[in-house]
Amino acid sequence: MTATHHARTHEARQEWATGLTAFAAVMLMIAGVLDIMRGIAAIVEDDIFVTTRNYIFEFDLTGWGWIHLALGVLAVIVSFGLFQTAMWARVAGIAIAGLVIVANFLSLPYYPVWSVVMITMSGFVIWALCVTQEGAFADET
Repeated sequence: MTATHHARTHEARQEWATGLTAFAAVMLMIAGVLDIMRGIAAIVEDDIFVTTRNYIFEFDLTGWGWIHLALGVLAVIVSFGLFQTAMWARVAGIAIAGLVIVANFLSLPYYPVWSVVMITMSGFVIWALCVTQEGAFADET
């Protein structure tokens, strides 16, 4: 009786871990694709963004475009690793999502609503990747 209960608990944890990792992978991929689009928009035609005077983290919008494009590409690549439940992808996913948060915070005056949306999405990615336990995928690999 105890063995059956233990097996069900382990199976439920494994399903939650798989679900959260899939959630993080999808959210990171969406955030990456949207960041790629934002980067391309800033590189090609930067007059769609709000220009703010006297902003302490002032960069050229084309520079911000390249930063967002690079982070978006990295996020999409890491999301493919998350679909494979690779440990390197979990660590890289947390790092990339953290960098996306920082980049969107620094570019907040240029595109405020979208920056808040991206910060929120990246926060959910970090949460999902941190909640999943390390040994949850031991039986899947």
